[in-house]
Amino acid sequence: MGGVLLAVGASGVRRLGAADLSTDGAAPFEPHVYVRIGEDGVVTIVCHRSEMGQGIRTTMPMIIADEMEADWAMCRVEQALGDDKYGSQNTDGSTSVRDFLTRYREAGATARALLEDAAAKEWDVPSGEVAASNGQVVHTASGRRKPFGALVTTARALPMPPKERLHFKAPAERRYEGKGIASIDLLPMTTGTAVYGADVSLPGMKVAVIARPPVWGDTLLTVDDSLALKVPGVERIVRIPETPLPGAFLPLGGVAVIAKNSWAAMKGRDALRLTWKKGPNATYDSRAYKASLMNAVRAPGKAGRTNGNVSTALASAGKRVVAEYYMPHLSHAQMEPMVALAHVHDDAVDIWAPTQSPMDARNTVAQFLGVNVMNVAVHVTLLGGGFGRKSKPDFICEAAFLSREVKAPVRVQWTREDDLHNSYLHSVAAHRLEAALDANGTVSAWLHRSAYPAIGATFAPNVPGADPDELTNGASDIPFDIPNVQVEICPAVAHTRIGWYRSVNAIHHGFAIGSFVDELAHAAKKDSADFLLTLIGRDRQVDLSKAGLVAPASNYGGTWTDHPLDSARARRVVELVIEKSGWRGAPLPRGKGRGIAVHRSFLSYVAMVVEVEVLPDGTVLVPKATVAVDAGFIANPDRARAQMEGALIMAMSNVLYSEVTFAEGKVVQSNFRDYNVTRMRAAPRAVDVHLVPSEGLPGGIGEPGVPPAGGAIANAIFAATGVRVRELPVGKQLAGWQSRA
Repeated sequence: MGGVLLAVGASGVRRLGAADLSTDGAAPFEPHVYVRIGEDGVVTIVCHRSEMGQGIRTTMPMIIADEMEADWAMCRVEQALGDDKYGSQNTDGSTSVRDFLTRYREAGATARALLEDAAAKEWDVPSGEVAASNGQVVHTASGRRKPFGALVTTARALPMPPKERLHFKAPAERRYEGKGIASIDLLPMTTGTAVYGADVSLPGMKVAVIARPPVWGDTLLTVDDSLALKVPGVERIVRIPETPLPGAFLPLGGVAVIAKNSWAAMKGRDALRLTWKKGPNATYDSRAYKASLMNAVRAPGKAGRTNGNVSTALASAGKRVVAEYYMPHLSHAQMEPMVALAHVHDDAVDIWAPTQSPMDARNTVAQFLGVNVMNVAVHVTLLGGGFGRKSKPDFICEAAFLSREVKAPVRVQWTREDDLHNSYLHSVAAHRLEAALDANGTVSAWLHRSAYPAIGATFAPNVPGADPDELTNGASDIPFDIPNVQVEICPAVAHTRIGWYRSVNAIHHGFAIGSFVDELAHAAKKDSADFLLTLIGRDRQVDLSKAGLVAPASNYGGTWTDHPLDSARARRVVELVIEKSGWRGAPLPRGKGRGIAVHRSFLSYVAMVVEVEVLPDGTVLVPKATVAVDAGFIANPDRARAQMEGALIMAMSNVLYSEVTFAEGKVVQSNFRDYNVTRMRAAPRAVDVHLVPSEGLPGGIGEPGVPPAGGAIANAIFAATGVRVRELPVGKQLAGWQSRA
């Protein structure tokens, strides 16, 4: 594993080039945009997606190396610049393997075929008589073999094999795919040598810290920078123009303090005296907005899915169950705040940043500066977490603008407070669910209304709320067998920047739906797991674009033909998690409980059983969780398990601790002292993850573990205390639960 190296273009960090790959300086052989082979046998695999702990810089190369029969010890990984030739580089939506598995395999298979053809030509034998094996091509009949590097000269002169000739390995032939391989970045990440955004430095670099509008839409009136300019190390004050609302990915504007180091820049910003003109969101208040959302879901909205006649079924119900749920705004709270380094010089714009989307960064910077996009180069560093925040390049545009203004390299550094006050937040949301139960406790009708600001409101003005199609992110694609279903979206105007956050709307959809199913089970006086299996019902595959969904009937970028709603997969993960968790074992004592939930999102099915212990003061501990995952083919099981562990811990933050609130248009929270996340001491002692073996089309891995965890935790709290959690975060709601239950 020590042979796999990081290559990042930055001062002090060497970029792998031809000299690294070939002993005689010859240009490396490039059989595919993702692959280069040097005459010394070194295989360079270009990773076009961003590494933020999910392991894509290991998973993508291991797929390619496997298909080309490369020796893993002779492989190197190079991080791609932002460039259309690689295909989409947006590391969002759990799409890396889901969208590129075939292309990764083609890259490896193409290289293997060319190397085999080269050996066959040199030995004057048919290509069918030779085979690549662990960095060599072998002719078994004669016992001859040649390493990849020795075949480069011949291979580079051969025609590319047609796609129909390529063949991928059968499962039994794979050496890396589907097996456990440690992250190539694990050692540098744990020894402090990994290169993150703030680790990159250039000669003559300045550091900038920015005072941004305190409220989304405020504009700057006056600047008194006299005291700021007296701070030692402060060199200049630069105003950044405001972007008219809604602003999309462009900077908010404000005043930048340019200094020799980050401390001087921060102290200089503290010394600024600024006055702001209030904008349209100056009265945004979380309490009032929550009330408006709850009122919104109590009235009919726009339908996103309609099956049968819900109104009639509810009116004739033997028992009608109603529940309302609320989730606040959330911050990504990634450990690494925003940071970007830009150097604008001559006609070039060079950028180094922890970005999830180098192409969006490249295009947006070109737009903001008014330059040709071909002159913008985006170098991707490692990301200290992302969760969707770092796909928005506003912070990168700030660095590029300031570099052009001061005619020097500039690193823009955000603080944790900046991250909370001026970010793209996860949407606040309200839900109302109603269901009809017949005399047997079977659900005959399901009405679900949601209200939350649309992500689209960050990109277009006057957006009244989410589009009905957004309900396909975990609300209208429920795998339940219910004859009468109505799923609606209600109005909700945005008053702050809204952006995608790990699992996006499936987070609050999953919390509300998972919790409501448990409430229905108790109303029907049935075991929660048994009730859930009954609700999933018979095995069936449904193309929802032809069965009740409004157009365009999105399906996470996939087609409904390839990825139908599959109740058998939902049932399988529920049955597996029941079996592995000991759900049917001895009941837990009061104060301890188990909760179960299942959710389909990002084309994967995840079921979870979470065990909690609620202390007398209301503190919630999560000693154990069991997870079952059907994500189709899983290329890197080790990383998949790690993603489920991380998803549970993030869901604990969402459910138990985290919230962003507003007063007078401003974010109230400022740092981890009042924006709480799961601490190490609270992390579960055991997370048991079970992956369903499959050769099916891959689904997502990074995001699908969060939605079911929310409902499972809330349901476990009810099992432990008898107290229903319908509003997040739990916080102090459980104080004195023993006397209330």
